[in-house]
This record gives sequence, C-alpha cells and structure tokens, in this order.
Amino acid sequence: MNHLVDSFGRVHTDLRVSVTDRCNFRCTYCMPAGVVTFKPREELLSFEEIVGIVSVAASLGVRTVRLTGGEPLVRKEIHRLVGMLVNVEGIDEVTLTTNGLLLEEQASDLFHAGLSRLNVSLDSLDEKTFESLARFNGLQKVLRGIATAQKIGFQTIRINAVSIANLTEREVVPLARFARQQGLTLRFIEFMPLDASEEWTADSVLTGEQVRKILVDSVGPLVQQKQIDPGQPAIDYRWADGIGVVGFVDSVSNAFCDRCDRLRLTADGQLRNCLFSTVEWDARQILRKTFDEREPSDWKKEMALLLHDCVTAKARAHGIGTEEFERPERAMYQIGG
Repeated sequence: MNHLVDSFGRVHTDLRVSVTDRCNFRCTYCMPAGVVTFKPREELLSFEEIVGIVSVAASLGVRTVRLTGGEPLVRKEIHRLVGMLVNVEGIDEVTLTTNGLLLEEQASDLFHAGLSRLNVSLDSLDEKTFESLARFNGLQKVLRGIATAQKIGFQTIRINAVSIANLTEREVVPLARFARQQGLTLRFIEFMPLDASEEWTADSVLTGEQVRKILVDSVGPLVQQKQIDPGQPAIDYRWADGIGVVGFVDSVSNAFCDRCDRLRLTADGQLRNCLFSTVEWDARQILRKTFDEREPSDWKKEMALLLHDCVTAKARAHGIGTEEFERPERAMYQIGG
C-alpha cells in the first residue's frame, strides 16, 4: 500500500502518540483549574495496542514517533513502551515531550530504553511566574530533571516555551540565556486556541516575530538556518556568535500547514490528522474487535485503510483567524501536545 500522502501532496512520516490525558500540572494554556475528569484507564490504549498501530503506520512510511500527554511520565513504566517502539521495524527515532517534573527519577530508564531526544516544557525561570502558569510549585525539580538528563547522556534536549502576550515577554531573555549557558535548544511556541478554559483570543498571542525582536534587542543577532527537515514546525535561528539555536513555532501568525507531515493518536485510540481537527478516526475499535469474526491479519489491513482515510481527509490548513475556523472540542491535554 502507498505511503500516507494527502490530497495536497504532503507525505506523513511523523506520528504523535499521547499515552495519557492525565497531568501533574494544570497549565493555564492547556488544562482547567478545577476538578478534571480523566478518561477511565480501560479506555486508554495498552502499550501493545500502541505498538500495533505504530507498526502499521511504520509500514506506510511513518519514521518518527513522539510520545506526549497529558504528561507521559505519569504513565507507569513508560520506558518499557519506549523500548518496544524503538524495536518497531521502520521507526528511526522515538522522542518524548514532558513537563520535566518526574524526569529526575526516570531519565536513566528512558535513556537506556533507547529514547532519542527529550523536549521539556519550561515557560519561565521565575518561581512565581512558573507557579502561576503551571498552577504548581515545581520549577527547581524540573531544572534538576534537565540537569540529570544531560548528565546521563541525552545529547539533544529542547526547551519548549509557550509565548503569551502581556505575560511571558519578561521570560524570553532569561530562558534564552539559560539555554545558551546549558547547551540546550530553545523553542518558543505561540499560544494556540486549545486551552480548556477557552480564554484564548488573537490578542493573547505573543508572536514569534515579537519574541525575535526581544531577543535581538537584548541578547544579540540571530541568523536563520536552512531547514534540514522540511516537515519540522519550527524555523530555527543560530545566534550570530555561534552559541546555541533558538526556534520559533509560529502556529498562529505564520502557520506551517503547507509542510505538515504529522498525524496524532490520542490516548484513547483516536487518530487525528491535525491538532485542530474536529473529526477523529477510531483506531481502538479495530484493535478490540474479536478475532473470531475475521482472519488475524485483517486488523492490519483495516488499520492501514483507516490511516489512509484519516490522511486523505486532511484539510489544507487549520484556518485559525478565518471565519471557517472551528475550535476542537478537546483541549490540548486531551489530544496530545
């Protein structure tokens, strides 16, 4: 069967896999402040089910898998899933995005399981601002987790910082200097309309262009880098003095939809062709049908067809800022970051 190519010619080689909707933070741009009702555990995909879907996706050209959540490190024995995915034929890289709170304890297991890279969400180095955004006091533990991961041997660690107007401007320069000093890649991500409280407005977006100006004015000149991976969401810049890289994911002001190469799998087994999709394709029901009704190999054919259907239905762009844009019912933690 052919690779996963949509009607606009985009080839899909990246799969984002959410392993849980649970999280130990309550970040304002993602989760509600009050009581949260999570999916029952029996509705979540097992590790074996995740590997089954990934193996079919790999046979159709998917080459990279990123584990997300919620917070993936709250999923028990997540390193075991990493090891299983690393051994899937066709998968070249398995990475993970985390808030870092449990990284200090789990970095070693993840590294030895074969995890290629880490993305750590870190929006502020100021204790009060961190707690205000995360609704949790855990900054020092996150920083220890990053340091531990570096000592253990992770060569590439990215810091992801969400940019919110009238809130995170003062965080930009300290984060940039920290990343340069510690040998970390830094990425600024524009605030997107996926917060559970639905308070997002266009005016709440601190754009990549605005962040770049702050950095150039306060730290130094930046030189745009050639895109090695055309599907990556970030536009990368290197500091003119050669010390470090900073990227910008301008999902709202300068969307990368034209080169998007990713699919998403939610923790409860739904395929999505866009972060902002309002339609899902049920992979879990294929896996959980009784094998008494068909040949054992049939589920792989069904899964391949489902993946193709999902990709074929992909829209040209998410449409944020247009009259056609429809906000998805699920918030970021329910989809997978």
